[in-house]
Amino acid sequence: MKIGVPKEIKPQENRIGLTPESVKLLVSEGHEVLVENNGGYEAGFYNDEYKSVGAKIIEDASEIFNSSDIIVKVKEPMSNEVEMIRENQVIFTYLHLAAEKELTQGLIDSKSVCIAYETVTDNNGRLPLLAPMSAVAGRMSVQAGAHCLEKNQKGRGLLLGGAPGVDPGNVVILGGGVVGENAAIIATGMKAKVHIVDKSEDRLNQLVEMFGDKIIPELSHKTDLERLIAECDLLVGGVLIPGAEAPKLVTKQMIKKMKKGSVIVDVAIDQGGCVETSKPTTHANPTYIVNDVVHYCVSNMPGGVPRTSTLALNKATLPFLSKLAKYGYKKALADDPNFLAGLNVHKGDVTFKAVANIFGHSYVSPEKIIN
Repeated sequence: MKIGVPKEIKPQENRIGLTPESVKLLVSEGHEVLVENNGGYEAGFYNDEYKSVGAKIIEDASEIFNSSDIIVKVKEPMSNEVEMIRENQVIFTYLHLAAEKELTQGLIDSKSVCIAYETVTDNNGRLPLLAPMSAVAGRMSVQAGAHCLEKNQKGRGLLLGGAPGVDPGNVVILGGGVVGENAAIIATGMKAKVHIVDKSEDRLNQLVEMFGDKIIPELSHKTDLERLIAECDLLVGGVLIPGAEAPKLVTKQMIKKMKKGSVIVDVAIDQGGCVETSKPTTHANPTYIVNDVVHYCVSNMPGGVPRTSTLALNKATLPFLSKLAKYGYKKALADDPNFLAGLNVHKGDVTFKAVANIFGHSYVSPEKIIN
């Protein structure tokens, strides 16, 4: 099977769909891999490395889309990429369709087969292909937030970890999942005061076992969220409803009560954001200010550390891609209901319920299509 790896064209997106090591495995399994010229350059993966393991370097993305059975990317296709997608072609990447009405329609019209990393599940209901990037984004959120708190970034002029005789900053993390856990790793390591808000008492108990008294667990329906947010210096939004739009937990009124120069990092921005005042930003212009509160809402945070992110992502995605290429998408998905959960659009039909609901499309169950 022919597998195409185009260069990512989203602004400041420097990851790539496959590492040379991943290409080596796929070639050894009998597949042809086409990699766009210098596609991995910014992540430190060079043309010669790809060629040495059997990849073909292609100068033009249109040739990759025109020649490949499977397209492997990192971020959702941009509009000019959607135009190049062919009927029956398999697209395997992050899609985040619940925040992308035009993209959803474009993929429907393309009559392609679109499998989203972020909705593939495991036997415990977790999201194994989203988890590595959520871990990276969670860790980056506190790193970015600490930087934004500096005065020259229009922040409060506060050192998150405090100083001898000076109290540390106050961090509130919304969501105790992979993003929240990894944000807590960095925030507690920086000696900040850390609150984690989650709706699950069991999950909070797990986090207390991990972090001990370094965190303050807050059960969402029993805590005064407005007070917590008003008192925090850094707010990290890490809530997630798989494949659906993020709930707006933080309102404009809550923002108005926050301290001048405090910082919001909305990691949920890929799915629309969990803060009412959030809007997507880029690594080139990552922040803006609303009511004297700094908002950091970069929609591809892991793209800022592309080498780490690409390596972490490939460890998770490669086994699934190997099955797709070996068996074809129908058998690969039919044999694995967790993989089937990743099917979002199939030849003109929306096969992920949350996406169908939010945009008013008819929903067709993936089981009905595959079996």
